[in-house]
Amino acid sequence: MNVSDSERIVATLKKQGYKPAKNEAQADLIVINACSVRQSAMHRVYAQINKFYKNKKIILAGCVLESDKRKLKDKISDFWHPNKYFRCNDLPLLDRERVGVRSIYVPIMTGCNNFCSYCVVPYTRGREKSRPIKEIIKEIEKLVENGHKEIMLLGQNVNSYCDNGIARESARRRRLSSATPIYINFPKLLRLINNIPGNFAIKFMTSHPKDMSAELISAIAKCEKVSKEIHLPIQSGDNKILRKMNRKYTVAHYKNLIKKIRAKIPNASISTDIIVGFPGETKKQFQNTVKLCKEIKFSIAYISKYSPRFGTIAYKFKDNVPPAEKKRRWKVLNTLVNKK
Repeated sequence: MNVSDSERIVATLKKQGYKPAKNEAQADLIVINACSVRQSAMHRVYAQINKFYKNKKIILAGCVLESDKRKLKDKISDFWHPNKYFRCNDLPLLDRERVGVRSIYVPIMTGCNNFCSYCVVPYTRGREKSRPIKEIIKEIEKLVENGHKEIMLLGQNVNSYCDNGIARESARRRRLSSATPIYINFPKLLRLINNIPGNFAIKFMTSHPKDMSAELISAIAKCEKVSKEIHLPIQSGDNKILRKMNRKYTVAHYKNLIKKIRAKIPNASISTDIIVGFPGETKKQFQNTVKLCKEIKFSIAYISKYSPRFGTIAYKFKDNVPPAEKKRRWKVLNTLVNKK
């Protein structure tokens, strides 16, 4: 998502007449694209701003809390919310002419409605907002025409995509009430993209288990251009920890999803995200995560050690798993799943 945001920031600046500088010393404008999910990342943002603000004009973009904006308001010239460049339509012409790039990123939605207790995204990017279907299809058609072979659909919760504008338009055409539930959801979007002529593959991330519907699983199975690599974060294999994380599903629900996926898509490759050392996670609860990983046999797991992030609900929890124990748990899972 950060790479995609950066590409669209560049395209937006080019449209305004800016040109890339060869190095920082020659730049009149410094743009910092922040990813403040982790507190350590925000510390690096502060360091970069302190390095340049006396001599350079600075734009701060990306995921930034209001409290951080207030602290930095006297050091930056402008703040760009992700919505400013999220729907940049000139990108294929400005920055997508390099056919050799493996994946081309196409954000289809931004924001989040889930409020996981460890995450700041709903507070920095706002609630979920989906791009209009016509915009997405037009962009992908242009990319395919330019010879790109792999389209990566992006969103904080990509499988919650919904174009309600289509619902209203369809309702008007059919002389039905605007409340009639006619809309383009993510499975329908995949089918529409799959029908675009050309030799290309479709990938997407990141999915939320609560939105992994039977309709979506069927669409992935039937659409020949859609990759069978499915990234589905579990975060923890223990129900109490999942509730504390506010993940809105249980281990049993997740396991049932995996069962359905493998029944419909026998060659599916399933990857996941896991947080170890979440506040209050006992050794027994961690072992439940180990047990789940052994059972599901993920193709790869992106494992992170929990760190407190100011502004989240979890920041109020006691961070009572020692750093050494977090590191040990990380090594156990990394060795088990990623064979490293």
